[in-house]
Amino acid sequence: MSSSAVSKPRRQTQRHPPPASRTNQRRKSESGRDVTVLEEYRRKRDFAVTPEPAGGESEPREALTFVIQKHAASRIHWDFRMELDGVLLSWAVPKGPSLDPADKRLAMHVEDHPIEYGSFEGVIPEGEYGGGTVMLWDRGTWAPDHGDPREHLAQGHLKFDLFGGRLRGRWMLVRSKGYGGSGKDSWLLFKERDQEARPKTEFDTTVEWTTSVATGRTMEEIAADVQAVWHSDERVEENVAKTSGLHPAPRGAAPAAVGPDPASVPGAKRGKMPTSIDVQLASLVTHVPEGDRWLHEIKFDGYRILAFKDKDRVRLVSRNGKDWTDRFPDIERSVAALSAAQALVDGEVVVVNPDGSNSFQALQNLARRGEPSELTYMVFDLLYLDGIDLRGAALEGRKELLQALTRSPDGRVRYTDHIEGRGDVFFEQACTHSLEGVVSKRRDAPYRGGRSREWAKTKCLQEQEFIIVGYTDPGGTRSAFGALVLAVHENGELRHVGRVGTGFSDASLADIHARLTRLSRDDPPVSNPPKGAQAASIHWVEPQLVAEVTFTEWTDDGSLRHPAFRGLREDKPADEVIAEEPVELSDSSDATTIPRGAVGDSHVGDPHGGDSSLGDDRSGKPRRAGKDERPVVAGVALSNPDRVLWPDVGITKMDLALYYGSVAELMMPHVVNRPLSLVRCPSGYTGECFYQKHIQHFPRAVGTVDIYEPEDAETVPYAKITGLSSIVGLVQMGVLEIHPWGSRADDPESPDRLIFDLDPDPELAWKTVAATALLLRSELDRLGLRSWLKTTGGKGLHVMVPVQRRQTWAEARDFSRAFVDRIVSLEPRLFTASMRKSDRGGKIFIDYVRNTRGATAIAAYGARARPGAPVSVPLYWEEAESAEHRPDFTVLNLAVRLDSLRADPWKDLVRTRQSITKKMRSQLRL
Repeated sequence: MSSSAVSKPRRQTQRHPPPASRTNQRRKSESGRDVTVLEEYRRKRDFAVTPEPAGGESEPREALTFVIQKHAASRIHWDFRMELDGVLLSWAVPKGPSLDPADKRLAMHVEDHPIEYGSFEGVIPEGEYGGGTVMLWDRGTWAPDHGDPREHLAQGHLKFDLFGGRLRGRWMLVRSKGYGGSGKDSWLLFKERDQEARPKTEFDTTVEWTTSVATGRTMEEIAADVQAVWHSDERVEENVAKTSGLHPAPRGAAPAAVGPDPASVPGAKRGKMPTSIDVQLASLVTHVPEGDRWLHEIKFDGYRILAFKDKDRVRLVSRNGKDWTDRFPDIERSVAALSAAQALVDGEVVVVNPDGSNSFQALQNLARRGEPSELTYMVFDLLYLDGIDLRGAALEGRKELLQALTRSPDGRVRYTDHIEGRGDVFFEQACTHSLEGVVSKRRDAPYRGGRSREWAKTKCLQEQEFIIVGYTDPGGTRSAFGALVLAVHENGELRHVGRVGTGFSDASLADIHARLTRLSRDDPPVSNPPKGAQAASIHWVEPQLVAEVTFTEWTDDGSLRHPAFRGLREDKPADEVIAEEPVELSDSSDATTIPRGAVGDSHVGDPHGGDSSLGDDRSGKPRRAGKDERPVVAGVALSNPDRVLWPDVGITKMDLALYYGSVAELMMPHVVNRPLSLVRCPSGYTGECFYQKHIQHFPRAVGTVDIYEPEDAETVPYAKITGLSSIVGLVQMGVLEIHPWGSRADDPESPDRLIFDLDPDPELAWKTVAATALLLRSELDRLGLRSWLKTTGGKGLHVMVPVQRRQTWAEARDFSRAFVDRIVSLEPRLFTASMRKSDRGGKIFIDYVRNTRGATAIAAYGARARPGAPVSVPLYWEEAESAEHRPDFTVLNLAVRLDSLRADPWKDLVRTRQSITKKMRSQLRL
């Protein structure tokens, strides 16, 4: 298991490339002379004839884009283009990209192209350079794997991630001198091994994907479109609009054809444009929801704005209903220029930094100084269009219309694109680029005012709004005030939650102080004011101003830890500010809207912990938790104990907690004090499940261990088990699978268990799988290593080898690989060490990769999120020798086996002391 649902900020590692000067960007041409980056491109073209753009060297935008254009020139090829330093770096790929990591495709480095070229789909006239039909075959954004991509390109190798409509995941470009015999700048483009990789025999991209991602047209249909020509005497935006089927309309004019007919979108209805609406709000969650039903967008840090356009008249309205049109005159003009007579658009006004991140303080400063020209309106929803109310239509249909409507020439109104699936990876990228987080939306859901579970937000840092109820005197050289006193609404009262004294500029100190002095009052407006010395210097104010604050965590007494001021929120009313807590997402369609003022499900981030030892609750016998009547198992209160987690066999959350109580004594030696990776299925295994490594907001009974992640250059928290209460705490959080590391929490870098995973072709008999396990035991015995056996809860077996902690993970992996290679060499027709599915037919895949840092395997006695609630169970070796059929142990029937056991099959495992020796390595030729 290698992917993760990241729930920890990744702000310390910038994967966006550092800025480079565009004034003197120069590169060697084929003749060796210095040229500006676009000179070669322009030199080869006659822009009086070709429809291609001449282009300028653009400023970098908020994301690095890529585009792949299928190009029928003298020969069909695919042009792979990546934005960097204001231009598109370009490679011609004769056979097109492949999802097969073994399929390395020649990529000829060609001249840079202008950014505008990334929108071109049409025909280049015959006789011009590159004459022929051009299709937009794929497009999206990309991010370098690490470091400065310019340096990596200069060194001849670049690893990167693609987030496109078709191509996703990890890719690599490697220079290969002389490859292809051309003598030119030859590279190889290929897919790295990840979840997006697929063998070519299963999926050939150039055969399966034959239409445009922009228009859905074939090459023949594009070639037949006589209007799809880019004329050099027309403006860039007119050419882009023409080649994409959108013709710019004059200000206030009736709309031209803008994609689909809004009246034809299911759920849309005719009606008058509303004059005001309640905006839809997202619920805070601890993880990015997974599944094809969700679209994932960047979470912005700006002002939420509704734009009402009625012919020439535009109103820009804040979230709390204030008319802010005068604040954003440039955006008003851009909205007025949209090619629709009437439109209602939802979005956020932001300031985009050069590195692509947002700055709320910069937004406030610009607005206060009256300098709105640097603002951008990022739009993400379309609620009304030319007589059609779209709020009842599915989000996917609304966004398709919005994308067509907002192909704006000046770029001030920008469409917010999204990613389908891979939300956890998208979240990691967002945090890496210092963005706020991700907003995930149900693609099939209508627009509903108020807070909804159909929109979910996952934040890179803890951040929310607080009401300012006072301030303290300044100290030292600071002027105006020392700190702001903060509160939230709770149970009809204002509760004091601490103070914030960092994050202010001199200008913000003066501005906020001037506002606060006008709101002075004598008595505290909070129900729990500070007492004694802490209250001496506080000046209380009317609770009207709202501050946005980041912080690391809530303390046990409900205060903020390490808060920092971000800015004032003039767009959010103080009477709506509560302590925001994460909610669980449900598959049910009848519980989608959360009432205003709700703080989320009580069972998420449950404060009830418990003793970390087995104690008297070893049996898992439940008791009641007092007033809330929630049953308690091993000291942990279970919310929704009757929630069915395995509907096919009727197993509930309480059943799972009691099962772990019954196996705790056998299970604990193999899971306690080890870092864990988890599979969470809050609604049961048939609902949405996600894989999680880093944890937040878990019950106190669940232990944590901080582990340094070299790739991210930061330390992150993993879960660990300290006793039965920890396991029940995991059950409370919807954890269905527990996967421990092969090392312990006190030294995670030194493995003490090796595991060999036997994954057979489904057609192979169980006796063959068991015989393979016995062969591994025999070969391990020859090396001098004892081993133990367990089922996987699936169709395979695990062979476990305990070792002394005297090797690194790299050494453990190398030893395991050499051992598996020896096994495969004994019977290559039956065994394989290849991860490729095409190599596994009729064979047993022996997986040694479990013995790498961070890789895991299902815990002994751990349940699986599969039909029937199977469990992974330790076996005697004699059972492998005699069994005719695969053991079928489940949460429901394992008690029968335990009652019949004469002893624990693994009782000697934890007491065994053995090491990987030099002699063993020599026997494996290491």
